[in-house]
Amino acid sequence: MNTPNLDLVLRLIDQANAADPNQEIWQGESQPKELLYGRRMSEWLEKLRPEAGDLLRIAARGQHIRRWEVPRDSYPMTREGYLKWRTFLYGFHGEKVGELMAGAGYPPEDVARVRAILSKRGMKTDPEVQLIEDVACLVFLEYYFLAFTATQDDDKLLGIVRKTWNKMSGTARNRALTLDFPDSVQPLLARALEPA
Repeated sequence: MNTPNLDLVLRLIDQANAADPNQEIWQGESQPKELLYGRRMSEWLEKLRPEAGDLLRIAARGQHIRRWEVPRDSYPMTREGYLKWRTFLYGFHGEKVGELMAGAGYPPEDVARVRAILSKRGMKTDPEVQLIEDVACLVFLEYYFLAFTATQDDDKLLGIVRKTWNKMSGTARNRALTLDFPDSVQPLLARALEPA
């Protein structure tokens, strides 16, 4: 049996995500969107849990593996359609990452654990699932929230910020409060985080 190889799995996830036809400009350079997202997930995991083991590192990097293959518009553009799309993706990402892990020598129980983490079940009761959700929320807030504000009205944004905040642990909320948001969104954030 092969010895599990973390570096190989991360490299294979990056290779898969490098095929993303969608590009994002970052620091003056065009990069595949999901490749960049996976690296941002790894960076935030390192900030929150530098001692994280292989399985958390793989789950973070593979959170959106090959996501463009299941576009949002392949499901109805309704709330129910969005939830079905997202639920399907949890299994899709887990399956794709699991295949890479098995090929790199990880035993079936490790593959199953990463798939469980990526399924997002037990967010408030499973610390590792919660950690990956915290990482995803912080990546969204730091890198994607500002652009997202231009596509939504204030009422919808208030709901999204509140839902994001409610998903996060206290530790992640404290880190989110240190992010440098522009003045243009500060009033919206203040409203969203007002006690009910």
